[in-house]
Amino acid sequence: MSTPRPPLRALLIDLSGTLHIGNTPTPGAVRALSRLRSSPPSAPGSSATPHPPYRFCSNTSKESAVALGARLAAMGFALREDTQELWTSLGAVAARLRARGVRRPLCLLERGAEEEVLRALGPAPDGAPYDAVVLGLASSRLSYDGLSAAFRVLLAEPRPPLVATHRAKYVRTEDKASSSAPEGANDTLALGPGPFVAALENAAGVQAEVVGKPTRAFFEAVIGSFGEDEMLPDGKIAIIGDDVETDLGGGAVELGLWRVLVRTGKYRPGDEHRPGVVPPDEVHDSFAAFVESLLG
Repeated sequence: MSTPRPPLRALLIDLSGTLHIGNTPTPGAVRALSRLRSSPPSAPGSSATPHPPYRFCSNTSKESAVALGARLAAMGFALREDTQELWTSLGAVAARLRARGVRRPLCLLERGAEEEVLRALGPAPDGAPYDAVVLGLASSRLSYDGLSAAFRVLLAEPRPPLVATHRAKYVRTEDKASSSAPEGANDTLALGPGPFVAALENAAGVQAEVVGKPTRAFFEAVIGSFGEDEMLPDGKIAIIGDDVETDLGGGAVELGLWRVLVRTGKYRPGDEHRPGVVPPDEVHDSFAAFVESLLG
């Protein structure tokens, strides 16, 4: 840690790569989250040391929020029912499309994620043309034919928006069998949606609207979900993640969040010192290590 940590009012916690990789929790993450949950800060009569409340912030576009919640529960991270703990880029996509008046987007998303977005928009008029393209991490849809179809939609006049869940360059997957990389340190890395977003921007001459992390609007929406008496009174809001750019860049820097990088998931040695990257405020070996340093 380069500077002393200020008091933390609330935590924004990344999921994939930080709490879990695929369907496997990162070391100690289940117990660490249990410690955070053990005594809510506002619990009346509690003698425990107050700890910051938290929200989960995920850029996932491979599955619906319901499916993700069920998978988290199976790993030991069951969501509380008394508050909206889980915030995903799919919800941000639906909100952006509604604000744009979009009725029938072409979705390059996995089926469950696509259904969540379309359900939020309601039924489209019969015979309506595609009026937007939505792109996320969807290995089954990001084919040559799929990208070409999206390209043709983006050439219409007036130009439909290209909305992306995020533009991470690469992701880490738990399934080595799905990767054609040689066996070694990088054999679980795979392309993220970022290169495909860039390809459509270049070909169609458009600029994508990115709505998930690390946009300022996404972080502001999550922060706004905390009740007036929920956050601790003093200090900063922290964001914890394994990607120094997608989790800790952009809006996290603009809003002055306390940025915590963990060396799990897609973290690569030296990420915190990469040219053009704003160094994080803290670096820990894992989410569990950060919680241990926070709660003692």
